Amino acid sequence: MADLYHAGSRTLQDRFDTRRLADRLEAVKVHDRFTPEDRDFIESLDMFFLATADAQGRPTCSYKGGEPGLVRVLDDRTLVFPNYDGNGMYLSMGNALENPHVGLLFIDFERQRRARVEGSAEVVFDPRLRSRWPGAQFLVRVTATRIYPNCPRYIHRYTLVERSAFVPHADREPPVPGWKRADWARDVLPAGDPARASGAEPRP
Repeated sequence: MADLYHAGSRTLQDRFDTRRLADRLEAVKVHDRFTPEDRDFIESLDMFFLATADAQGRPTCSYKGGEPGLVRVLDDRTLVFPNYDGNGMYLSMGNALENPHVGLLFIDFERQRRARVEGSAEVVFDPRLRSRWPGAQFLVRVTATRIYPNCPRYIHRYTLVERSAFVPHADREPPVPGWKRADWARDVLPAGDPARASGAEPRP
């Protein structure tokens, strides 16, 4: 693994006398292979946050949601997640095509646990693999370089009320989002978008 800490990290560690603690955490918590516990935690979740940056280093962060098992750990170095239909901007995924360095933050708000995965992303158009995620446009495969837990003390405890009705399922079509029927959007939707032909009432 490349060095975890750079000069900026060290400056603040020295200012607040946490260099020894930081080095100990790196030694005992940071790893580059998924453990069975990592796999179980990641695959139990239905959402995560994805950080990417473009070729100039300009960052963005996005929320990715689905059903439990949205992200799957394929082996001790690799995880995969789907890209579903969105607003068509492809900011995060476009970044991954230009700059493969990504960070994923997994949070369980009910059990107040979190973990980070950093690595290198690859956009994958493999129909056989994609079939494991109904509705996926393509997949993103991440080769992990660092995996580590984070202190959970500032995680607010939330309880799931309802999963999004828009998450794709093999046995039903998701509803049409309301914004796709708005005047500013409906004439520029991609060819074949269900919102062009659907007579169903849009959902907000």
